[in-house]
Amino acid sequence: EESARRLGIDATVVANHSVLAMIAKGKSALLGVSDLPLPDFALFWDKDLYLARALEQRGVRLYNAASAIALCEDKGRTYQTLADHGVRMPTTVLGPRIDAWSGVVDDRYYEMVEDVIGFPMVIKESFGSFGSQVYLIEDRAAMRAKIAELGARPLVFQELIASSFGRDLRLQVVGDSVVAAMHRTSTQDFRANMGQGATAKPHAPTPEQAALAVTCAQILGADFAGVDILFGADGEPVLCEVNANAHLLNLRDCTGINAADAMLAHIATQMDRQGRR
Repeated sequence: EESARRLGIDATVVANHSVLAMIAKGKSALLGVSDLPLPDFALFWDKDLYLARALEQRGVRLYNAASAIALCEDKGRTYQTLADHGVRMPTTVLGPRIDAWSGVVDDRYYEMVEDVIGFPMVIKESFGSFGSQVYLIEDRAAMRAKIAELGARPLVFQELIASSFGRDLRLQVVGDSVVAAMHRTSTQDFRANMGQGATAKPHAPTPEQAALAVTCAQILGADFAGVDILFGADGEPVLCEVNANAHLLNLRDCTGINAADAMLAHIATQMDRQGRR
């Protein structure tokens, strides 16, 4: 809200649970906002895709668009979408969908994953935040135990980038540039997420790091994104993940830069170009 006021934007914070997507008489509708005019745009800081799509169906321009949020929210779809665009990523295998009710017990795919990736490896749940659904797997027994524990959840199997163990970069992309970045380090965990106890310091990204972050955000259709980058063994950047609605407080506290200012300035420019404000 503070950033909006500085730019002369009249902004209202609305919780996603106070506005519900619905279908009435076969048409998309919104429940809970009958007394409010639809906004010129919405800074959609959530992962509620039902609501995001309902707003778009009513003609509201979202930042980020529902399609970009969907691609970033599903890690498997993120990697598939970025494939064939020259984006350097860890070797990745997308786990098969095996529903619990199917009765399928054939586990030969484990062996294929082992052969391609080897140990140690990283298993990620396709849907997760703050690094809490990311697991370091040391051997076959641990792999099979983790798969059994996670059940039918969609999984991603990835090569461990050992040269980036316990450290990574977070670059905040807005439009076609990086507006802030930090170097995150953990002495206790292979993950460098702040939610897992990592610390951070400001970082000046190299041209290669910035180009990778911007390219990934643009391929995924994101107006802004928090892009996590690993350090390759040769020093070159390797994509880790792309977050469509990355939290900004840790970045602000670390760098002193409020990325929300740049985000809202970008939105204002886009709306002016479209003649929508």
